[in-house]
Amino acid sequence: MFKVGARFGAGLMCAGAMALLSVGPAAAQEKDLSDNSVKVLMKWAWTMLPEKFTPPNGKTIVVDKKKKQDVEVPLEVAREAVKVGNASAQAQLCSLWEEQQANYDTLMLRQRTAGKWSDQQLLYIQKLHQVTVMIMTGKITITEKEGDVIVNQRDAKTNITQPCDDANKQKVKTQIANYINSGPSPAKAAAKK
Repeated sequence: MFKVGARFGAGLMCAGAMALLSVGPAAAQEKDLSDNSVKVLMKWAWTMLPEKFTPPNGKTIVVDKKKKQDVEVPLEVAREAVKVGNASAQAQLCSLWEEQQANYDTLMLRQRTAGKWSDQQLLYIQKLHQVTVMIMTGKITITEKEGDVIVNQRDAKTNITQPCDDANKQKVKTQIANYINSGPSPAKAAAKK
């Protein structure tokens, strides 16, 4: 039999994803996401967070999955990662690859230069961004497990089906440009180091 938590958790995550999707690209700029939507995405990011990760710099990051409180970031930081992830997803759906990368790079640079977060927390912020992009672009598979055995696996159809016309592309470009220009630029942050 399924564990109730597994069933409820997957349903809650789907509900959170749908709540997030109900906020379109323009509305996401004007209105904050609910705390519940952000918390659902935080839970999803936590489940995707690896116990061990080696980025291109070669420094292995080890995450103690028993100490969630040491890795999670405050709700407002998570909200920023989700908002940026939403804009990155919109850019991806509009094939604005450079804007998508610049958006993500700006998020991570700001978080690194803040000097507040451990390597594990920076990895968590990255996963939170990634989960948001995955949900918004429809690339999520929900897996329910009982112990180590997969008992149910299905794809969540969450991607936005609205075509990306020139007006939408311009909105996404403007949203990302506003985010990039709203704080320290990558060039200024690099110059401070």
